Amino acid sequence: MNPWPEIHRQRLAVADLLDDLKPADWDHPSLCDGWTVRDVAAHLTLQQLRLRDVFGLVRHWKGGMHPTIQAAARRQAAALTPAQIVADIRDTAAARRYNFGVTPVETLIDLLVHSQDIAIPLGRTHPMPPEAAAVATRRVLTMRIPPPPPSVRVVAGLHLTATDIGWSYGDGPEVRGPIAALLLVSTGRTVALPQLTGPGAALLAARSQTA
Repeated sequence: MNPWPEIHRQRLAVADLLDDLKPADWDHPSLCDGWTVRDVAAHLTLQQLRLRDVFGLVRHWKGGMHPTIQAAARRQAAALTPAQIVADIRDTAAARRYNFGVTPVETLIDLLVHSQDIAIPLGRTHPMPPEAAAVATRRVLTMRIPPPPPSVRVVAGLHLTATDIGWSYGDGPEVRGPIAALLLVSTGRTVALPQLTGPGAALLAARSQTA
């Protein structure tokens, strides 16, 4: 799958989602622990970082990649108004640059997952295309460089089966559910656990609580 047409569509869809937010929504907690909706939205304006930009991140190193990325998102959120964040995402929708050190599929993963980080806590529905979610989930589960998220260990030894598209991955007790839910759980979003069934679902839920 060429990810760029879907990246274009997802950026426009995220911009439309953000356009519809009330002022108070921007300060609402997202699914990302310690991140507001505004932080997550600002993070999505940082999808075209070059090597020199990475050196800039290193200058603001916070002891680990996750806190460093979070700090960069907060700086961006403080520097831009909500309208500017939306405009930036929409204006760069068709751009085919991507962050140094990753692939374009990671850009797609960010859009698919972070849009849910924004929508779900606000009680909004933001559809995720199953075909794109399938590509993203397989990439998350097979990543080596950059390293996969720690949540990938939670689904290790389980057989994941999508119920809305022909897709499966892994061996072991089966866990069934929509591909969007499988992607969210594979990236540490336990809010999707109730959508999953099968012999391995209880094991997955137990692992998620102790991860």
